[in-house]
Amino acid sequence: MEKFVKLTGVAAPLPVVNIDTDMIIPKDYLKTIKRTGLGKGLFAEARYKEDGSENADFVLNKPAYRNAQILVAGDNFGCGSSREHAPWALLDFGIRCVISTSFADIFYNNCFKNGILPIVVSPENLDKLMDDAGRGSNAVLTVDLEAQEITGPDGGTIKFDIDPFKRHCLLNGLDDIGLTLEKAASIATFEKANAVAHPWA
Repeated sequence: MEKFVKLTGVAAPLPVVNIDTDMIIPKDYLKTIKRTGLGKGLFAEARYKEDGSENADFVLNKPAYRNAQILVAGDNFGCGSSREHAPWALLDFGIRCVISTSFADIFYNNCFKNGILPIVVSPENLDKLMDDAGRGSNAVLTVDLEAQEITGPDGGTIKFDIDPFKRHCLLNGLDDIGLTLEKAASIATFEKANAVAHPWA
């Protein structure tokens, strides 16, 4: 998994509450178990018209936000079903960080397992960041996970809290498999000793 240390990128404003995982990635895209290729389906029902053409009014279709790496969203982001395809689609599109006042628990935890940093901020700070994100191509934020702060285009900073273990995993690019592999030597030692102690097993 790619490490997340510091990210500087365009932030796209999505001031909508209760964005569920079906809105993030509609069920039509759930036929694959591959993590790649899902970016085209991200927010598909909002990004595309019925004839398949782009909806010019949707934020990620606007020229300034086509390469956005940060999403500033309304309350309760990622609610609904527990589909892991939702963070996969965000990551495949290029989104590495989502900022909101709250997240659904399963989506929140899935983000960390896929290299995405979900940040919880106060409503007041979300308003500031939403305003920053509304500046089009000038909507550049820097998210520093080591310092646990967000720096806006005018230089103002906002601190955020994060679970130390989750922070450690993102800083070091460790998903569940990576965490297990960190213990590879201890596991091998145990297996060898266990084979000697229980040769019939």
